[in-house]
Amino acid sequence: MKKSIVWLASYPKSGNTWTRIFLANYLTNAKEPVPINQVHKFGMGDSIPKTYRMVGGPDVDTMNVNVTLALRDKVLRGIVANNADVNLVKTHNINRPALGATLIPEKYTRSAVYILRNPLDLVLSYARHYGMSVDDTITAISHADHVNQPDETTVFQFLGSWSDHVESWTKATPYPTCVLRYEDLLADPHVSFAKVLQNIGVPVEDERLDRAVRHSSFKEVSRQEKKDGFAERSRHSKTFFSKGKSDNWKTELSEEQVARVRKLHRKVMKAYGYF
Repeated sequence: MKKSIVWLASYPKSGNTWTRIFLANYLTNAKEPVPINQVHKFGMGDSIPKTYRMVGGPDVDTMNVNVTLALRDKVLRGIVANNADVNLVKTHNINRPALGATLIPEKYTRSAVYILRNPLDLVLSYARHYGMSVDDTITAISHADHVNQPDETTVFQFLGSWSDHVESWTKATPYPTCVLRYEDLLADPHVSFAKVLQNIGVPVEDERLDRAVRHSSFKEVSRQEKKDGFAERSRHSKTFFSKGKSDNWKTELSEEQVARVRKLHRKVMKAYGYF
């Protein structure tokens, strides 16, 4: 059984979806953009209830954290069982054990792509997506035991605090890990996405890269969402793709909120140039 999983990992609302849309377009290499509602075909998530029922039976209680954690290894084993060289898997889980269960097993892992975002901007996008206040969001992403509760679209996801999540994926992983800042993706998507391709082991072709960047641009995905909607949009927000830029916090957060985020995440923010 090959170590074939390439984790596309991030804290929620950090650029994971944009990266997956880019990869779908690059791998397809079509003249027209890949429909955003077809992107899931190019890389599955690790928390989809359907996959847990596939390995555990139709009556599996996907709302039960102990049940889904017990089945997680079977879900991941099922992914790598196709014997492909690469299986792209999206995750928002922290790279640490949860309740004694290994969330990101090295035995199935080929490499990882980790995308992080300035938490000052992240809290705005996170709050909008999950229908929370900014103050409650700051509290949530700063809690060591923070989780995404299960619903019809996801099993339990173990996030932890933003700082813990970043460090879990970027410190001394036993496999190649490409670490990217969302802000660098915005500033030069060609350079950043080329690094993603190199991590996965896909040849970088300039013309193809340029086309995939255009086909996954904020303008293009917003056009598609306006026309056809987007299956990953939260019921709490009008759109999934909101602004597609950085530094919104400078006009949308209060001084007290900025100070609170910086106090809670000072060490990691400084390490990645967010301070």
